[in-house]
Amino acid sequence: MSSPVVSVAMSVYNAEPYLAKAIASILNQTFRDFEFIIIDDGSTDRSLKTLQKYAAQDQRIRLTSRENRGIPQTRNEILAQAQGEFIAVMDADDIALPDRFERQVEFLNQHPNVICVGGAFDLIDEQGHYLTLITVPTDDATIQKMALVGHCSICHPTAMIRRSALLQVFGYDEAFRQTLDLDLWLRLGEIGQLANLEQSVLRYRLHTRSVSGQRREEQRQSGRLACERAWQRRGIEGHFEASEPWRPGPDRASQHQYLLKYGWWAFNSRQRQTAIIYGLKAIQKIPWAIAGWKLLISALIKLLPKR
Repeated sequence: MSSPVVSVAMSVYNAEPYLAKAIASILNQTFRDFEFIIIDDGSTDRSLKTLQKYAAQDQRIRLTSRENRGIPQTRNEILAQAQGEFIAVMDADDIALPDRFERQVEFLNQHPNVICVGGAFDLIDEQGHYLTLITVPTDDATIQKMALVGHCSICHPTAMIRRSALLQVFGYDEAFRQTLDLDLWLRLGEIGQLANLEQSVLRYRLHTRSVSGQRREEQRQSGRLACERAWQRRGIEGHFEASEPWRPGPDRASQHQYLLKYGWWAFNSRQRQTAIIYGLKAIQKIPWAIAGWKLLISALIKLLPKR
């Protein structure tokens, strides 16, 4: 049998609440010529049961289950199994938009110098409420410039990468348990061009159980190391800018700050009910802070019928 055009790579670890929607979003793609390689990385919840159900229904799914080894090791194991020309990265808690693969395959076929393409993405919260659209730079120069100071302009689960390029840079560096994506973009950028689609290709889920939410300080340190290694490889002097974590910490002030950010994102996206939810959460976190009340009242006023 001929090899598929795309190999979808999904590593799963305790993603039961979101897994079914993530898998369905891949199986329902308008582009159909793909294999779906999934490794259950030692889940202790019912993720494996969900995976086995879908694997029995669709022969494109190639499922492996084994003990926990970690994300970079699992990603490389999937790469070793892949047969497709392109590798489509997917996370077990996100939702791919239906035409994601169709758009990205067409782009890569039309731009042979581009070895990796991501795209804009919608931010959703733990319950699936829409918060905002995150736009990203589309040109190689800007993506690489931002990566060299520590900013990931390609959201990892939006990426489609030429398998030949991934093999050329020896896949994921298993020394990076955090920011393995930033390190990969920096190394890929040394052998080819990077790009993003202007259109949204994914719904990216924000939740406290994610790796980004639990290990934010470790991520910043790992990001600095990835940049320092890239500066050394490229023979340049660099400056690391991404010193501020992009997820809330365990302290009340940080959580309050991010609840307000999510709430105003929703407000400005005309998601008034969601903005009310986040206004109430912010008030619950710090009742005496004016900012939470301002968000709540603004959202309530916008919901009042016009006279």
